[in-house]
Amino acid sequence: MQGEWAGETVGPDVWETCRELIPAGSVFAFLAEHRERLLPPEMFADMYPSANGRPSVPPQVLAATVVLQSLFGTSDVETVLELRCDLRWKAACGLGLYDTAFDPSLLTYFRRRLQRSADPGRIFTRVKEVVAATGILRGKRRRALDSTVFDDAVATQDTVTQLISAIRRVIREVRGADKVAAAHLTAHDYADAGKPRIAWDDGQARAGLVDALVTDASNLLGRLPEQELGERAANAVGLLALVAGQDVEPAEDSDGRDGRWRIAQRTVRDRVVSTVDPEARHIHKNRTRHQEGFKGHVAVEPETGLFTEVALAPGCGPANHEAKIAEDLLADEDEPCEVLGDSAYGTADLREHLEQQGHDAVLKPPPLRPATPGGFTSDDFHIDTENSQVTCPAGHTVPLGKPLKGGFRQAQFKKLCTGCPLRERCTTSKTGRVLQVHPQHQRLADARSQAADPAWKDAYRRWRPPVERGIAWLTAKGNRRLRYLGTLKNDTWLRNRAAALNLRRLVNLGLEPAADGIWTLTPATP
Repeated sequence: MQGEWAGETVGPDVWETCRELIPAGSVFAFLAEHRERLLPPEMFADMYPSANGRPSVPPQVLAATVVLQSLFGTSDVETVLELRCDLRWKAACGLGLYDTAFDPSLLTYFRRRLQRSADPGRIFTRVKEVVAATGILRGKRRRALDSTVFDDAVATQDTVTQLISAIRRVIREVRGADKVAAAHLTAHDYADAGKPRIAWDDGQARAGLVDALVTDASNLLGRLPEQELGERAANAVGLLALVAGQDVEPAEDSDGRDGRWRIAQRTVRDRVVSTVDPEARHIHKNRTRHQEGFKGHVAVEPETGLFTEVALAPGCGPANHEAKIAEDLLADEDEPCEVLGDSAYGTADLREHLEQQGHDAVLKPPPLRPATPGGFTSDDFHIDTENSQVTCPAGHTVPLGKPLKGGFRQAQFKKLCTGCPLRERCTTSKTGRVLQVHPQHQRLADARSQAADPAWKDAYRRWRPPVERGIAWLTAKGNRRLRYLGTLKNDTWLRNRAAALNLRRLVNLGLEPAADGIWTLTPATP
């Protein structure tokens, strides 16, 4: 059941007796003075539906604690220690001087209630309501978009470790799996917490181990007793099936496939990197830098630096691409905006979506890569989609083919390239140039033309960079590494951190309550 204020603190009230010691104009002082109004008890009523049981710690205390924890990046144990020993934390959360706070596990329970509720990001939503009430964003219709990679909270596992871990999980979670393991699994003693004892510098020994582990996984999955699986058991079986196939391929010798398995000479798309957190992914931020974890996405109002929306998602797949997530980041905007983003957001689909929503796209177009250094790109060809023909820089005209997979069309010059004086600047193919034409070629071509305008460049250079400052705030002081497992938990954390940073920004601008339901900004006079 939901807890309520007891009416008296344990010992003297810190805010009443030590007000002079709490830094004025800080988040601590603001929460101490206005915590009840910012985080009213009814805001959390749906999280405590039952009237039975022992009253919990008042949710305003826990919510204020989560705000400070998200702001300063402390662990649960460190957070409770601050509540016990730091006057600023005690004042902000309404504790008395002698209050020993609560067990750290209560923060875990509170976050779990948040994550399972209808609005896991309600603290961020509440701060957004305060932002709207102040009117600070009134008339400010620019939104800068960006993403960054957050490192996962676990170590990346190699193929052997993932297979062993996944097999152990099935043995632990599925009824009857232990008997199958005892009778049919021979590659490793899965009750042993260590790795198999082999010569790890011997390539043949490693290959034999991988083959044996995949065979064990297949035997275990194929011999499990028929039964209805619960959620944990089903997840364990599904994960084993996934990791048993993602990194291996049938081994081949001179006679072809021989029934053995080996490490595949490729990386499967959307590869699981750890069985401890199966939702974490291997992410390429650019061609040279890669990390394991999740990708955080933000929309920032560049003049104030306030986060208007944030989201966290696995970093792979079309549904988690920056351009797709951008649609969600802008979904709550009730007026047309000028949307700024780098080339990751410059897709034709996002441009079309923004146009339909009435937004103005200031998105850097993806660069065109010529076949040869300094050579011709598609912009050097005259592409007439209306008449379905393409003319190359040498003046040769060919028909534009019918749409292929993905809507792309081809213009095949091939034989016309023979003896062409411009061939070396156009293609390295022995058979001649084949030009791929995007299904929304004209939209992208117009975007590249627009991006060459000096006025467009000035706007982009002025208003796009502030989002990098917002990213720096999010990841500062060790917060690039996540503390939790799974997308939902980490998405909730990201929203709480963005809420805390927004609140700090508002407090620095002089946030104060005025009339009922209204918040104002009253900057301190020098």
